[in-house]
Amino acid sequence: MLLSDKLRDFYFNLQLSEQLNIGIGVMNPYNESHVREVCSQFFNKYFSDNNKRILILGINPGRFGAGVTGITFTDPVRLEKECGIQNNFRKNPEVSSVFIYDMIKEYGGSSEFYSHFILTAVCPLGFIKSGKNINYYDSRELTLHLSDFIIKTLKQQVSISGFTETVICLGEGKNYNYLNN
Repeated sequence: MLLSDKLRDFYFNLQLSEQLNIGIGVMNPYNESHVREVCSQFFNKYFSDNNKRILILGINPGRFGAGVTGITFTDPVRLEKECGIQNNFRKNPEVSSVFIYDMIKEYGGSSEFYSHFILTAVCPLGFIKSGKNINYYDSRELTLHLSDFIIKTLKQQVSISGFTETVICLGEGKNYNYLNN
């Protein structure tokens, strides 16, 4: 099984085992067929091998980036311009996507970068409260609800990457602190 197949299997089968019922909605873009189609193109383009990759862990998908495209830190604009994958998503830029793809350009571009790394998230599903993004650590109740899910999906992602010696945490605040506890 190629890395692209493992990633597809992981993302396309993400499910929370329990309802949140705490006034916070779940963003699971992988339930949408057009997101699955774009993600499949992305995975096939950059991960059709069995080489190990280092995980770079962000927080969780946002509503203008991975919450739309299904690809971590990749908004519809970067997906098209930097990854060469045409899409019909509304072309809203997302600030963290701009930053990440500036870094990817400095690394040598998308092909070079993705041959060494997988961008993903501590929590691979996103959350909305009152129409705005909420991070998995912004609500103690949400964090407690997600604890088993996060641990399970982190273990899966490390296994998929094949690289168990190093994981990079993007950021030094609450995401980093959560990973260290």
